Amino acid sequence: MRHPTTRKVVAFTFDDGPNPIYTPQLLDIFREANGKATFYMIGEQIERSPDTARAVLEQGHEIGNHTYTHPDVTKLDEEARRSELLRSERIILETTGVKPATFRPPYFAFDEQAAATVAEFGYPVIGAVNGAARDWEMPGVDHIVETTRETVEPGTILIFHDGFGDRSQTVEAVRQLVRELTSEGYELVTISELLQSDQV
Repeated sequence: MRHPTTRKVVAFTFDDGPNPIYTPQLLDIFREANGKATFYMIGEQIERSPDTARAVLEQGHEIGNHTYTHPDVTKLDEEARRSELLRSERIILETTGVKPATFRPPYFAFDEQAAATVAEFGYPVIGAVNGAARDWEMPGVDHIVETTRETVEPGTILIFHDGFGDRSQTVEAVRQLVRELTSEGYELVTISELLQSDQV
């Protein structure tokens, strides 16, 4: 997914956290680069690591809704789908004081029924362009970096993961990409900042 803009901006996004080990490492990378990112958090994970969730927001990053238990929302009935979004939204709001502004469906699974439910919440649905990086499969730092690098242009949205399992490869790949992109003049912005960028 790419937002049409003339500005050299790119949005890093992280799914499935917060994680008390890996999320803070990512926060350090973005702090050093003076950049911002968006974290699509799972409600259950926020309940396990509320301090980590609060730290994300306190450091100027954005939190998006990624459901409460990470189901395939296309396989749920309407009531269950709405419950997944609502429970996650409430936990984000109760934990951080801020309501999420956007939604990313787990597994990128989405259909017309899911779209109708999400529309009730007013969430834009956010995709990404570098799915081939498959950082969740631990394919190696070089693979993550190289396949992501090929997708980057102004307005690009990138997906990585800071939750579930060992995310050390992701952290190292993001460290390299952040260094590269900032040296090339890219600004690292949140999804909401990206969506408000000038359109071509």
